[in-house]
Amino acid sequence: MIKFHATDISIIAGKGAGRREISGVAVPYNVKATVSGGQDVIIKPGALPVEGKAPRLFMYHDSTMPVGVVTERVDSPEGMLFTAKISASSQGQDAMIMLSEGVIDQVSIGVTPTKFSFDEAGTMIVEAADWVELSLVPVGAFGDAAAITEVAASIHQPEEEIGNTEQETPQEETPAMENAPVVEAAAVEAAIPTAPIPAQPKREFKLPSAGEFMAAYHIGGDTFKNMNAAVQEYAKTQRTPLQAAAGDVLTTDTPGLLPVPVLGPLVQNINFLRPAVNAVGARAYPDGGAQKTFIRPTITTHTDVGTQSTELSAVTAQTMVIAANTISKTTLAGQVTLSVQDIDFTSPAAMQQILNDLMGEYMIASDNLCADNLLTAATSSGVWDGTLADLLTSIYDAANDVASGRNWMPTHLFVSVDVWAQLGKLADTTGRPVFPFIANGLSGQNALGAGSAATWNGNPLGLELVVDSNFAAKTMIITRVGQGAGDAYEFYEQQRGLMSVEVPATLGRTFSFHGYVSTFAAISGMIRKITQA
Repeated sequence: MIKFHATDISIIAGKGAGRREISGVAVPYNVKATVSGGQDVIIKPGALPVEGKAPRLFMYHDSTMPVGVVTERVDSPEGMLFTAKISASSQGQDAMIMLSEGVIDQVSIGVTPTKFSFDEAGTMIVEAADWVELSLVPVGAFGDAAAITEVAASIHQPEEEIGNTEQETPQEETPAMENAPVVEAAAVEAAIPTAPIPAQPKREFKLPSAGEFMAAYHIGGDTFKNMNAAVQEYAKTQRTPLQAAAGDVLTTDTPGLLPVPVLGPLVQNINFLRPAVNAVGARAYPDGGAQKTFIRPTITTHTDVGTQSTELSAVTAQTMVIAANTISKTTLAGQVTLSVQDIDFTSPAAMQQILNDLMGEYMIASDNLCADNLLTAATSSGVWDGTLADLLTSIYDAANDVASGRNWMPTHLFVSVDVWAQLGKLADTTGRPVFPFIANGLSGQNALGAGSAATWNGNPLGLELVVDSNFAAKTMIITRVGQGAGDAYEFYEQQRGLMSVEVPATLGRTFSFHGYVSTFAAISGMIRKITQA
């Protein structure tokens, strides 16, 4: 079922006994919106029926909370107009009180499409649908623009008493209404034994429930934007102490967390970077990544050209051999399950922190796979004893192994954090750093490259330095990547994104993030590692 948030509603009252009605726009036509399942939807004019079984009126799209029925449906070019009657039940009475006080001032429609199509952008175009229900909700897609600025409640009186009241009170002396905002709606005739009470033009914001927040999160767009903006504005007025939730599963792991807005970000003790992946470059899968495996061809035997010994003698002949390398996809995924209590007792911003952490852990895992497979594919080019002289020998021996017979020069030096620290501490016999920090026009006595203790950046011997904590200790790899032509190592990725599902049996909600990654040592002989003694 599609739940489509709509515009404002108004409250109607009349002289008849027990008249309890609301009216407004159930859904606008030709307006694209993202519904609860994440699908973009446009409802066309005439798509909703004006005859047949009347839609029921619910609270919050909950079929166990019926409060009335739609009594009138009017189709207009702009949208479907409605009038609904509120029942005299206890739930209906509660709904009338919330409507009159401005706590609820919007509606959301529930329909089941029976005739629809999709445009090129993937938007569902609904041409016909069964109108199942209409719900009262506190937060709609159009925010404050859909607010009711005035609601009045009147005492239920017999017809003759109402007539006498009209004769005794001249119209120009109607109390408390001359300076009130003008609203095209009559007073609500509700069973409340009080004199007419004008509603306040500006209402206090109420924090949304967990269900309302999750619905807005999945709808996205302006609905979620407006809700977040309202929560932030509410936080400014409350001036509550800073409290934040971590990505835990049970309320016992997040003690003291009540519906208090997060006023600042959580302390982040992990920097979600992918140095190895960024240096190598993430490539898209061929053919949109629709297959479990794909073929990456490489040349194993080249053609050959030689000198013709004599005229009309046979020339060199060599058949090219191409290998069809099959590359498989690795699935990286993670999940977190939250109890509904943990969702109810934490603010929306805390929920986003948990999801951000889940996506950040995916980044760490994908970079770790890229780093591990790069090290596995490397061939040793010597051993470094830790001295400066032997470092120069080791780097140039590895560079020679990369370039020999290929004419491709190395571009990057991948190291673990401990090796980066070793390079930075290297000094000559007079104590001058071998890789000095060069800045502000200064030049160092040693010119083998640049380095800094405040950044990973550097270029020892002209190679781009890549420091990654996902490498095993004592890792030092020299290779060519990130150039397109002549790349020795390739990384493929397809991020599939965030998924969520409710778990009714345990009163929880599970979130997961996943993606597919692959690596390929295209020219393994150009991936050289320097080991340490």
